[in-house]
Amino acid sequence: MALLSDPAAVAGLVTREVRTGERDGAVTRIAVARRSYATDPDDLWETLTDIDRIPRWFLPITGELTVGGRYQLEGNAGGVVEECERPKRFAVTWEMGPLISWLEVRLGPGVDGTELELVHEAPVDPDMWTQFGPGAVGVGWDLGLMGLGLHLETGAAVDPAAGAEFPLTPEGLVFVRTASAGWAAAAIADGDDPEQARAAAEATTGFYTVAPEEE
Repeated sequence: MALLSDPAAVAGLVTREVRTGERDGAVTRIAVARRSYATDPDDLWETLTDIDRIPRWFLPITGELTVGGRYQLEGNAGGVVEECERPKRFAVTWEMGPLISWLEVRLGPGVDGTELELVHEAPVDPDMWTQFGPGAVGVGWDLGLMGLGLHLETGAAVDPAAGAEFPLTPEGLVFVRTASAGWAAAAIADGDDPEQARAAAEATTGFYTVAPEEE
């Protein structure tokens, strides 16, 4: 997938932060990713929320993208649109089977364009966190933000098959490894044990870059 001439640099466009939170008395961990795009807020908002445009950079989606409506991403999460303030922010639940987490996207002024801030809050599964850390969800968002950038730069759709294969390419390995290390650093800054966080980053890199038949 010859999309990135410098995959480490593209992964480096994302600023990552990890926070510890609480929701309904349960401890949560919050992954925050920020990246600026060379477009105006209205265009970025449409790219993120138009049901016909989302599949051009992310996944096919069905449902009602209005407050109170349900959505479903093909082969991935679904949920409910909880809040929407065009063109500044929206919030949805992020539901995969019985697991429910919360996603908020905010748009604001950025470097030479508009900054997107993605905030994903989830209950803590201690075993999963120890094994993979925030990169389990964070690297997936990194890949999505990469696809968004490619679509905005070219106006063309990102080929879904090429996107799925990207992490298995040499360029994809560099991208995922850089992103995983970034999430480990963010977890360490939030108080995680450095050795454990770096081991989790290696496990996350392996998860994303090993083809199923090779496992």
